[in-house]
Amino acid sequence: MASDYIPPVADYAFLYGEAFGLDLVARGTAGALSADDATEIIAGAGEFAASVLAPLEGVGDRTGARLEDGQVRLPEGFAEAYRAFTEAGWVSAEAPESAGGDGLPGSIRAGLGEIWNGSNAAFALCWLLTAGQIHALDAVASDEIRETYLTRLVSGEWTGTMNLTEPDAGTDLGAIRTMATPRADGSWGVSGQKIFITWGDHDVAENIVHLVLARTPDAPAGARGLSLFVVPKFLPDASGVPGERNAVTTVALEHKLGIHGSPTCVLAYEDATGYLVGEVGGGLAGMFVMMNSARAGMGFQATGISDRAYQQARAYASDRRQGAVLDRPAGAPIAEHPDVRRMLLSMQSRIFAMRALGVYLGDLFDRAESDGTGALAEFFVPVLKGWATEDAVALTSDAIQVHGGMGFIEETGVAQHYRDARIMPIYEGTTAIQSNDLIGRKVLRDGGATAEALFSSIGETVAALRGLDHAVAARTAERLERAIAAARAATASVLGFGPSRDVYGVSVPYLMLLGTLAGGWMHALAVVAVLAHETQDETDAARLVSADFYGAHHLPRVHMLAETVAAGEIA
Repeated sequence: MASDYIPPVADYAFLYGEAFGLDLVARGTAGALSADDATEIIAGAGEFAASVLAPLEGVGDRTGARLEDGQVRLPEGFAEAYRAFTEAGWVSAEAPESAGGDGLPGSIRAGLGEIWNGSNAAFALCWLLTAGQIHALDAVASDEIRETYLTRLVSGEWTGTMNLTEPDAGTDLGAIRTMATPRADGSWGVSGQKIFITWGDHDVAENIVHLVLARTPDAPAGARGLSLFVVPKFLPDASGVPGERNAVTTVALEHKLGIHGSPTCVLAYEDATGYLVGEVGGGLAGMFVMMNSARAGMGFQATGISDRAYQQARAYASDRRQGAVLDRPAGAPIAEHPDVRRMLLSMQSRIFAMRALGVYLGDLFDRAESDGTGALAEFFVPVLKGWATEDAVALTSDAIQVHGGMGFIEETGVAQHYRDARIMPIYEGTTAIQSNDLIGRKVLRDGGATAEALFSSIGETVAALRGLDHAVAARTAERLERAIAAARAATASVLGFGPSRDVYGVSVPYLMLLGTLAGGWMHALAVVAVLAHETQDETDAARLVSADFYGAHHLPRVHMLAETVAAGEIA
């Protein structure tokens, strides 16, 4: 059976207060909050998640969402959990102050994102889409839409969805055919079909706000002809109370490999009433705000699911006894077998790297206006989304491997994490979509300047490591320095290829190279922080082992990937 969820509070306390050499939260909030405040918030969220959300994770997987008489019903307990989630203020806590929320900084939201997903990824998808829509409406919506819709999304009374995909328009948004026709009263009639709509219908909140990309009459072909609309499930009256059912029908629920507790819907719009968000033809600009939020959220989801799988594998391996263990007393658990220990260390070290990079990304966004870190933040969004989600599939597979044959049996529950993780490199833009964005909009566009700034920052950490008299620091510095050189060579290859088939043929390896390198950097920062302590305790020693392992077992992938990048497309 699945193990209890243990929120990673200690890691976040370390990341907020020590790993980056200062109180990260105090810097990002100009002193409004501190690392101690952030840790307290994370601990509270962890307690809520472990007691309320985690017990429903297996229930959601086994029972799943179901469609009955045109209405989606969620598994027992989900509605009560959602009500508790909103009443505890977690939705409004993460919403920006400009939208009426508490405006928790990105560094804290990264930790919360991991915890919601680690405890119950299917449930967390509702929060993730609502949070993304809040950011989109806050950026581009009119005062009227803000008053009617945004306020109720921030309160958690209503939930939000993202409606892009159609049967013939997936990645190619320019092929969208859903049509919005203007009406005399200022509303629009929206008609078309949308598929793969996460939490597109449910029974846990009183209303659902669909954010829909649609084409308007006489609009130009392609993506420039798209506009954005809010289309509620129930039409609110003058006071905002949901009333008449809008002409949005749930046609079907998808039968999926995983995340069964998250309803993925086929929605039919039949002259449904919608309201324009932003300007006609400006749909992608507004929707990209939501998509960017969701892409960063996928990185946090990858971290959460990976950590839940790791926790279960570690618990199983610590209890399971099978075979004599080399150089260990009789009866030692399988966690002491060299290869099982390798797998567990591999999982733990990669998860820490993901977790740390998520916090770092949140901090970059927190400081974008004050310190000019926006370009680096945007650079890291596709890296975190692509690298973390790809690695999460491998990590959850390793969790099954640790269980041996029992991992393949649904009874243990560990297979759920693998099934749930498999969608992550696909939705919110496949890994190739992320890597094409990274290559085209981030690297080629500025001639590699942002990438070089990153390499220089990592080099500063290498210099700090060189000044420490410790074997792990010396090994980490040497490995990281060589990895930076390989990354620079790979970037030179990318710039040399220019916008060609060669560069896009190796864009995914280049993204994975940068993610792996960034993970090594996160561990290097941890080494510097740990060795600043006068003496090292058991936790410090474990962090040093984790960093050393990552440097020996994962950082060398940078060299392999650099060689792959240099080869270009193999014709």
